[in-house]
Amino acid sequence: MTATVHRLPLSGRGRYATVAIVLHWLIALAIVAQISLAWRFEGDHSPTGFALTQLHKSIGITVLILSLFRLAWRLMNPPPPEPAGVKPWERALALAVHWGFYAIMIGMPLTGWIMVSASKTAIPTLLFGAVPWPNLPGFAGMAPHFKAAWHTIGEKGHGLLAWGAYGLIVLHVAGALKHQLFERNVPVFSRMAPGAVSGRWWDWRLILALAAVVGAAAFGKLVNPPHPASGPPPVAAQAGQPFLPPSPAVLQATAADPAGENAAAAAAPAAKGGPLAWKVAPGSSLDFQTSWSGDAVQGRFNSWKADILFSPDALDKSKVTVTIDMTSAKTGDEQRDASLPASDWFDAATHPKAVFTAAKFEKTGAEAYVARGTLSLRGATKPLDLPFKLKIVGDKAQMSGETSLDRTVFGVGQGEFTATDQVPAKVTVRVQVNAVSDKR
Repeated sequence: MTATVHRLPLSGRGRYATVAIVLHWLIALAIVAQISLAWRFEGDHSPTGFALTQLHKSIGITVLILSLFRLAWRLMNPPPPEPAGVKPWERALALAVHWGFYAIMIGMPLTGWIMVSASKTAIPTLLFGAVPWPNLPGFAGMAPHFKAAWHTIGEKGHGLLAWGAYGLIVLHVAGALKHQLFERNVPVFSRMAPGAVSGRWWDWRLILALAAVVGAAAFGKLVNPPHPASGPPPVAAQAGQPFLPPSPAVLQATAADPAGENAAAAAAPAAKGGPLAWKVAPGSSLDFQTSWSGDAVQGRFNSWKADILFSPDALDKSKVTVTIDMTSAKTGDEQRDASLPASDWFDAATHPKAVFTAAKFEKTGAEAYVARGTLSLRGATKPLDLPFKLKIVGDKAQMSGETSLDRTVFGVGQGEFTATDQVPAKVTVRVQVNAVSDKR
Protein backbone atom coordinates (compact mmCIF):
# COMPACT_ATOMS: atom_id res chain seq x y z
CA MET A 1 0.00 0.00 0.00
CA THR A 2 1.39 3.44 -0.90
CA ALA A 3 1.72 5.83 2.00
CA THR A 4 -0.30 8.98 1.72
CA VAL A 5 1.14 12.37 2.52
CA HIS A 6 -1.06 15.17 3.71
CA ARG A 7 -0.78 18.85 2.86
CA LEU A 8 -2.24 21.56 5.05
CA PRO A 9 -3.99 24.36 3.15
CA LEU A 10 -1.83 27.47 2.73
CA SER A 11 -4.52 29.86 3.93
CA GLY A 12 -7.53 29.98 6.19
CA ARG A 13 -7.70 28.21 9.53
CA GLY A 14 -5.14 25.59 8.57
CA ARG A 15 -2.10 27.68 9.35
CA TYR A 16 -1.02 30.77 11.26
CA ALA A 17 -1.46 34.20 9.71
CA THR A 18 1.47 35.60 7.78
CA VAL A 19 2.20 38.21 10.47
CA ALA A 20 2.39 35.51 13.14
CA ILE A 21 4.64 33.33 10.95
CA VAL A 22 7.07 36.17 10.24
CA LEU A 23 7.23 37.16 13.92
CA HIS A 24 7.71 33.54 14.97
CA TRP A 25 10.77 33.03 12.79
CA LEU A 26 12.30 36.44 13.50
CA ILE A 27 12.04 35.91 17.25
CA ALA A 28 13.23 32.30 17.03
CA LEU A 29 16.35 33.21 15.05
CA ALA A 30 17.07 36.16 17.34
CA ILE A 31 16.88 33.89 20.39
CA VAL A 32 19.29 31.40 18.81
CA ALA A 33 21.72 34.23 18.04
CA GLN A 34 21.35 35.51 21.62
CA ILE A 35 22.24 32.12 23.09
CA SER A 36 25.29 31.84 20.85
CA LEU A 37 26.40 35.36 21.79
CA ALA A 38 25.95 34.73 25.51
CA TRP A 39 28.20 31.68 25.38
CA ARG A 40 30.93 33.86 23.85
CA PHE A 41 31.04 36.91 26.10
CA GLU A 42 30.19 35.37 29.48
CA GLY A 43 33.04 36.30 31.80
CA ASP A 44 34.85 38.21 29.04
CA HIS A 45 35.62 41.77 30.16
CA SER A 46 37.79 42.63 27.17
CA PRO A 47 36.79 45.17 24.47
CA THR A 48 35.45 42.25 22.42
CA GLY A 49 33.31 41.07 25.33
CA PHE A 50 32.09 44.63 25.88
CA ALA A 51 31.09 45.01 22.21
CA LEU A 52 29.34 41.62 22.20
CA THR A 53 27.46 42.52 25.39
CA GLN A 54 26.17 45.72 23.79
CA LEU A 55 25.00 43.76 20.73
CA HIS A 56 23.36 41.21 23.05
CA LYS A 57 21.48 44.05 24.78
CA SER A 58 20.34 45.44 21.43
CA ILE A 59 19.02 42.10 20.20
CA GLY A 60 17.36 41.47 23.57
CA ILE A 61 15.38 44.71 23.43
CA THR A 62 14.43 43.87 19.84
CA VAL A 63 13.14 40.48 21.00
CA LEU A 64 11.14 42.20 23.75
CA ILE A 65 9.47 44.58 21.30
CA LEU A 66 8.71 41.83 18.78
CA SER A 67 7.39 39.52 21.50
CA LEU A 68 5.03 42.12 22.90
CA PHE A 69 3.73 42.75 19.40
CA ARG A 70 3.43 39.00 18.83
CA LEU A 71 1.50 38.56 22.07
CA ALA A 72 -0.88 41.40 21.18
CA TRP A 73 -1.41 39.87 17.75
CA ARG A 74 -2.17 36.46 19.25
CA LEU A 75 -4.70 37.89 21.69
CA MET A 76 -6.49 39.66 18.84
CA ASN A 77 -6.04 36.83 16.32
CA PRO A 78 -6.53 33.41 17.96
CA PRO A 79 -4.30 30.69 16.47
CA PRO A 80 -5.72 27.99 14.19
CA PRO A 81 -6.94 24.76 15.84
CA GLU A 82 -4.54 21.88 16.29
CA PRO A 83 -4.73 19.09 13.68
CA ALA A 84 -7.16 16.29 14.54
CA GLY A 85 -4.37 13.75 15.10
CA VAL A 86 -2.80 15.61 18.02
CA LYS A 87 -3.36 13.75 21.28
CA PRO A 88 -4.90 15.57 24.29
CA TRP A 89 -1.69 15.40 26.31
CA GLU A 90 0.23 16.80 23.36
CA ARG A 91 -2.23 19.69 23.09
CA ALA A 92 -1.80 20.48 26.77
CA LEU A 93 2.01 20.28 26.55
CA ALA A 94 2.07 22.43 23.39
CA LEU A 95 -0.08 25.08 25.07
CA ALA A 96 2.19 25.11 28.13
CA VAL A 97 5.29 25.38 25.94
CA HIS A 98 3.82 28.23 23.90
CA TRP A 99 2.88 30.28 26.94
CA GLY A 100 6.19 29.37 28.54
CA PHE A 101 7.90 30.88 25.53
CA TYR A 102 6.01 34.12 26.00
CA ALA A 103 7.23 34.22 29.60
CA ILE A 104 10.79 33.61 28.39
CA MET A 105 10.66 36.02 25.43
CA ILE A 106 9.36 38.84 27.60
CA GLY A 107 10.91 37.88 30.94
CA MET A 108 14.51 37.51 29.76
CA PRO A 109 14.78 40.97 28.17
CA LEU A 110 13.01 42.47 31.18
CA THR A 111 15.40 40.87 33.67
CA GLY A 112 18.31 41.95 31.49
CA TRP A 113 16.86 45.46 31.44
CA ILE A 114 16.66 45.36 35.24
CA MET A 115 20.33 44.33 35.42
CA VAL A 116 21.37 47.22 33.17
CA SER A 117 19.16 49.76 34.99
CA ALA A 118 20.45 48.68 38.42
CA SER A 119 24.11 48.38 37.40
CA LYS A 120 26.52 50.50 39.42
CA THR A 121 28.53 51.21 36.28
CA ALA A 122 25.56 53.02 34.69
CA ILE A 123 26.52 52.12 31.11
CA PRO A 124 23.89 53.58 28.75
CA THR A 125 22.17 51.39 26.18
CA LEU A 126 22.48 52.34 22.52
CA LEU A 127 20.53 49.93 20.36
CA PHE A 128 22.92 48.76 17.66
CA GLY A 129 25.20 51.64 18.59
CA ALA A 130 22.78 54.28 17.37
CA VAL A 131 19.39 54.44 19.14
CA PRO A 132 19.38 55.51 22.84
CA TRP A 133 17.34 53.22 25.07
CA PRO A 134 16.42 54.43 28.59
CA ASN A 135 16.82 52.58 31.84
CA LEU A 136 13.71 51.43 33.66
CA PRO A 137 11.96 54.25 35.53
CA GLY A 138 12.78 54.67 39.20
CA PHE A 139 16.28 53.21 39.18
CA ALA A 140 18.26 56.43 38.66
CA GLY A 141 17.66 57.81 42.15
CA MET A 142 17.55 54.46 43.94
CA ALA A 143 19.81 53.92 46.97
CA PRO A 144 22.89 51.78 46.21
CA HIS A 145 21.81 48.85 48.40
CA PHE A 146 18.39 48.73 46.71
CA LYS A 147 20.07 48.87 43.32
CA ALA A 148 22.35 45.99 44.31
CA ALA A 149 19.32 43.95 45.42
CA TRP A 150 17.48 44.61 42.16
CA HIS A 151 20.60 43.76 40.18
CA THR A 152 20.78 40.42 41.97
CA ILE A 153 17.10 39.78 41.25
CA GLY A 154 17.62 40.57 37.58
CA GLU A 155 20.76 38.46 37.34
CA LYS A 156 19.26 35.41 39.07
CA GLY A 157 16.02 35.72 37.12
CA HIS A 158 17.91 36.06 33.84
CA GLY A 159 19.90 32.92 34.59
CA LEU A 160 16.87 30.86 35.59
CA LEU A 161 14.93 31.96 32.52
CA ALA A 162 17.90 31.04 30.34
CA TRP A 163 17.79 27.46 31.63
CA GLY A 164 14.04 27.48 31.11
CA ALA A 165 14.59 28.61 27.53
CA TYR A 166 16.91 25.66 26.86
CA GLY A 167 14.27 23.23 28.09
CA LEU A 168 11.44 24.84 26.12
CA ILE A 169 13.52 24.92 22.92
CA VAL A 170 14.25 21.20 23.23
CA LEU A 171 10.55 20.38 23.80
CA HIS A 172 9.36 22.67 21.00
CA VAL A 173 11.83 21.44 18.40
CA ALA A 174 11.40 17.79 19.39
CA GLY A 175 7.61 18.06 19.11
CA ALA A 176 7.76 19.77 15.71
CA LEU A 177 10.20 17.18 14.33
CA LYS A 178 8.20 14.29 15.76
CA HIS A 179 5.07 15.36 13.94
CA GLN A 180 6.88 16.36 10.75
CA LEU A 181 9.09 13.29 10.37
CA PHE A 182 7.10 10.46 11.91
CA GLU A 183 3.39 11.36 11.73
CA ARG A 184 2.14 11.82 8.18
CA ASN A 185 -1.42 12.38 9.35
CA VAL A 186 -0.55 15.18 11.80
CA PRO A 187 0.57 18.22 9.78
CA VAL A 188 1.99 20.53 12.47
CA PHE A 189 5.13 22.03 10.94
CA SER A 190 3.17 23.31 7.95
CA ARG A 191 1.22 25.62 10.30
CA MET A 192 4.40 27.73 10.55
CA ALA A 193 5.92 26.69 7.20
CA PRO A 194 3.09 26.88 4.64
CA GLY A 195 3.26 24.13 2.05
CA ALA A 196 5.43 21.78 4.10
CA VAL A 197 4.46 18.12 3.64
CA SER A 198 4.22 16.10 6.84
CA GLY A 199 6.12 12.83 6.74
CA ARG A 200 8.65 14.13 4.22
CA TRP A 201 12.17 14.23 5.67
CA TRP A 202 13.71 16.29 2.90
CA ASP A 203 11.07 18.96 2.55
CA TRP A 204 12.95 22.08 1.48
CA ARG A 205 11.09 24.20 4.01
CA LEU A 206 12.40 22.04 6.84
CA ILE A 207 15.92 22.20 5.43
CA LEU A 208 15.64 25.97 5.05
CA ALA A 209 14.44 26.33 8.65
CA LEU A 210 17.35 24.21 9.94
CA ALA A 211 19.81 26.19 7.82
CA ALA A 212 18.44 29.47 9.19
CA VAL A 213 18.87 28.23 12.76
CA VAL A 214 22.45 27.15 12.04
CA GLY A 215 23.07 30.53 10.43
CA ALA A 216 21.74 32.39 13.47
CA ALA A 217 23.99 30.33 15.75
CA ALA A 218 26.96 30.98 13.44
CA PHE A 219 26.18 34.70 13.49
CA GLY A 220 26.37 34.71 17.29
CA LYS A 221 29.60 32.74 17.16
CA LEU A 222 31.38 34.69 14.45
CA VAL A 223 30.04 38.26 14.50
CA ASN A 224 32.71 40.79 15.41
CA PRO A 225 31.10 44.13 16.27
CA PRO A 226 33.48 47.10 16.31
CA HIS A 227 35.40 47.71 19.50
CA PRO A 228 34.87 50.97 21.39
CA ALA A 229 36.65 53.97 19.86
CA SER A 230 40.29 54.31 20.94
CA GLY A 231 40.01 57.98 21.84
CA PRO A 232 38.16 61.29 21.50
CA PRO A 233 38.68 63.60 18.51
CA PRO A 234 41.91 65.65 18.66
CA VAL A 235 41.85 69.10 20.15
CA ALA A 236 42.04 71.77 17.43
CA ALA A 237 44.96 74.13 17.81
CA GLN A 238 44.44 77.87 17.57
CA ALA A 239 44.78 79.10 13.99
CA GLY A 240 48.27 80.38 13.21
CA GLN A 241 49.85 78.82 16.31
CA PRO A 242 51.76 75.55 16.63
CA PHE A 243 50.08 73.01 18.87
CA LEU A 244 51.71 72.59 22.26
CA PRO A 245 50.85 71.32 25.71
CA PRO A 246 49.45 72.40 29.08
CA SER A 247 50.83 71.65 32.44
CA PRO A 248 51.08 72.69 36.01
CA ALA A 249 53.48 75.26 34.87
CA VAL A 250 51.47 77.43 32.55
CA LEU A 251 47.80 77.06 33.18
CA GLN A 252 45.25 79.57 34.34
CA ALA A 253 41.94 78.51 32.81
CA THR A 254 39.56 75.65 32.48
CA ALA A 255 39.70 73.14 29.66
CA ALA A 256 36.00 73.78 29.16
CA ASP A 257 36.90 77.48 28.65
CA PRO A 258 40.31 77.19 26.97
CA ALA A 259 40.30 80.80 25.80
CA GLY A 260 40.29 81.79 29.44
CA GLU A 261 37.78 84.54 28.82
CA ASN A 262 35.92 83.77 32.04
CA ALA A 263 38.89 82.68 34.12
CA ALA A 264 39.71 84.75 37.15
CA ALA A 265 43.15 86.25 37.39
CA ALA A 266 45.54 83.93 39.18
CA ALA A 267 47.02 86.77 41.15
CA ALA A 268 47.78 90.45 41.16
CA PRO A 269 50.59 91.60 38.82
CA ALA A 270 53.83 90.04 39.96
CA ALA A 271 56.51 92.12 41.54
CA LYS A 272 59.86 92.27 39.76
CA GLY A 273 61.58 88.93 40.11
CA GLY A 274 58.40 87.18 41.21
CA PRO A 275 56.37 84.56 39.30
CA LEU A 276 53.82 85.51 36.68
CA ALA A 277 50.24 84.34 36.43
CA TRP A 278 49.37 82.44 33.25
CA LYS A 279 46.18 81.50 31.48
CA VAL A 280 45.61 78.92 28.77
CA ALA A 281 44.99 79.67 25.10
CA PRO A 282 43.05 77.45 22.66
CA GLY A 283 44.60 74.11 21.78
CA SER A 284 45.37 73.04 25.36
CA SER A 285 44.51 69.59 26.65
CA LEU A 286 44.82 67.24 29.59
CA ASP A 287 44.99 63.65 28.30
CA PHE A 288 45.61 60.15 29.58
CA GLN A 289 46.53 56.89 27.88
CA THR A 290 46.14 53.26 28.88
CA SER A 291 45.08 50.02 27.19
CA TRP A 292 42.32 47.44 27.50
CA SER A 293 43.22 43.86 26.64
CA GLY A 294 45.81 45.18 24.20
CA ASP A 295 43.58 47.84 22.64
CA ALA A 296 44.97 51.36 23.12
CA VAL A 297 42.66 53.73 25.00
CA GLN A 298 43.19 57.49 24.70
CA GLY A 299 41.27 59.73 27.06
CA ARG A 300 40.84 63.40 27.82
CA PHE A 301 39.42 65.44 30.68
CA ASN A 302 37.18 68.08 29.18
CA SER A 303 36.74 70.14 32.34
CA TRP A 304 39.57 71.23 34.61
CA LYS A 305 40.87 74.42 36.18
CA ALA A 306 44.36 75.53 37.11
CA ASP A 307 45.72 78.36 39.25
CA ILE A 308 49.30 78.98 38.13
CA LEU A 309 52.11 81.24 39.24
CA PHE A 310 55.35 80.46 37.44
CA SER A 311 58.58 82.04 36.31
CA PRO A 312 61.90 80.40 35.42
CA ASP A 313 63.59 83.12 37.47
CA ALA A 314 61.41 82.54 40.52
CA LEU A 315 61.09 78.76 40.82
CA ASP A 316 61.15 78.94 44.60
CA LYS A 317 58.00 81.10 44.57
CA SER A 318 56.19 79.31 41.76
CA LYS A 319 53.09 77.30 42.52
CA VAL A 320 50.39 75.44 40.62
CA THR A 321 47.08 73.84 41.56
CA VAL A 322 45.13 71.91 38.95
CA THR A 323 41.58 70.77 39.75
CA ILE A 324 40.04 68.14 37.48
CA ASP A 325 36.36 67.27 37.12
CA MET A 326 36.37 63.46 37.20
CA THR A 327 33.00 63.24 35.48
CA SER A 328 34.42 64.90 32.35
CA ALA A 329 36.64 62.04 31.13
CA LYS A 330 36.00 61.14 27.49
CA THR A 331 37.54 58.26 25.55
CA GLY A 332 35.51 58.40 22.35
CA ASP A 333 32.92 55.80 23.35
CA GLU A 334 29.77 57.04 25.10
CA GLN A 335 28.98 53.71 26.75
CA ARG A 336 32.49 53.21 28.13
CA ASP A 337 32.72 56.85 29.23
CA ALA A 338 29.54 56.47 31.29
CA SER A 339 31.23 53.77 33.39
CA LEU A 340 34.31 55.82 34.34
CA PRO A 341 32.66 58.02 37.03
CA ALA A 342 31.19 54.90 38.71
CA SER A 343 32.48 53.42 41.95
CA ASP A 344 34.60 50.80 40.19
CA TRP A 345 36.72 53.54 38.62
CA PHE A 346 36.80 57.20 39.67
CA ASP A 347 33.96 57.01 42.22
CA ALA A 348 33.05 60.55 41.23
CA ALA A 349 29.90 60.57 43.36
CA THR A 350 32.12 60.50 46.46
CA HIS A 351 35.25 62.10 45.03
CA PRO A 352 34.15 64.42 42.21
CA LYS A 353 37.51 66.20 41.87
CA ALA A 354 41.14 65.22 41.51
CA VAL A 355 43.75 67.82 42.52
CA PHE A 356 47.41 68.12 41.52
CA THR A 357 49.41 70.60 43.60
CA ALA A 358 53.05 71.52 43.11
CA ALA A 359 55.09 74.14 44.97
CA LYS A 360 58.55 72.85 44.15
CA PHE A 361 60.11 73.21 40.70
CA GLU A 362 63.55 72.24 39.43
CA LYS A 363 65.32 73.08 36.20
CA THR A 364 66.71 69.93 34.61
CA GLY A 365 68.02 71.25 31.28
CA ALA A 366 67.54 73.83 28.57
CA GLU A 367 63.84 74.77 28.72
CA ALA A 368 63.29 71.59 30.78
CA TYR A 369 61.80 71.45 34.29
CA VAL A 370 60.14 69.12 36.72
CA ALA A 371 57.24 69.97 39.00
CA ARG A 372 57.34 67.99 42.23
CA GLY A 373 53.94 67.73 43.84
CA THR A 374 51.11 65.51 44.98
CA LEU A 375 48.01 64.11 43.33
CA SER A 376 44.80 63.60 45.29
CA LEU A 377 42.56 61.12 43.49
CA ARG A 378 39.67 58.97 44.71
CA GLY A 379 40.44 59.85 48.33
CA ALA A 380 44.15 58.96 48.15
CA THR A 381 47.03 61.46 48.03
CA LYS A 382 50.36 60.37 46.57
CA PRO A 383 53.56 62.12 45.41
CA LEU A 384 53.71 62.81 41.68
CA ASP A 385 56.43 64.42 39.59
CA LEU A 386 55.68 66.06 36.27
CA PRO A 387 58.62 66.67 33.89
CA PHE A 388 57.84 69.33 31.29
CA LYS A 389 59.33 71.40 28.49
CA LEU A 390 58.66 75.13 28.47
CA LYS A 391 59.40 77.85 25.93
CA ILE A 392 58.56 81.46 26.73
CA VAL A 393 58.65 84.23 24.12
CA GLY A 394 57.46 87.58 25.35
CA ASP A 395 54.10 87.13 27.03
CA LYS A 396 53.43 83.77 25.35
CA ALA A 397 54.46 80.30 26.46
CA GLN A 398 54.27 76.82 25.04
CA MET A 399 54.62 73.85 27.30
CA SER A 400 54.30 70.06 27.20
CA GLY A 401 54.57 67.56 30.01
CA GLU A 402 54.23 63.85 30.49
CA THR A 403 54.25 61.56 33.50
CA SER A 404 52.88 58.21 34.56
CA LEU A 405 51.11 56.95 37.62
CA ASP A 406 49.96 53.65 39.09
CA ARG A 407 46.14 53.63 39.10
CA THR A 408 46.03 50.80 41.66
CA VAL A 409 47.59 52.88 44.46
CA PHE A 410 44.65 55.28 44.10
CA GLY A 411 42.09 52.45 44.05
CA VAL A 412 41.08 53.20 40.44
CA GLY A 413 39.73 49.90 39.14
CA GLN A 414 37.71 47.74 41.51
CA GLY A 415 36.19 44.27 41.20
CA GLU A 416 37.59 42.34 38.25
CA PHE A 417 39.61 45.42 37.27
CA THR A 418 41.68 45.35 40.46
CA ALA A 419 43.89 42.93 38.57
CA THR A 420 46.12 44.39 35.86
CA ASP A 421 45.84 41.65 33.22
CA GLN A 422 43.22 43.57 31.20
CA VAL A 423 43.88 47.19 32.16
CA PRO A 424 47.52 47.77 33.20
CA ALA A 425 48.43 49.57 36.39
CA LYS A 426 50.46 52.23 34.55
CA VAL A 427 48.54 55.19 33.13
CA THR A 428 50.33 57.85 31.10
CA VAL A 429 49.23 61.46 31.61
CA ARG A 430 50.05 64.20 29.09
CA VAL A 431 49.45 67.93 29.44
CA GLN A 432 49.78 70.42 26.61
CA VAL A 433 49.17 74.15 26.51
CA ASN A 434 49.56 77.40 24.70
CA ALA A 435 49.55 80.09 27.36
CA VAL A 436 49.69 83.85 27.76
CA SER A 437 50.84 85.73 30.82
CA ASP A 438 48.22 87.58 32.82
CA LYS A 439 49.81 90.93 33.63
CA ARG A 440 46.65 92.79 34.70
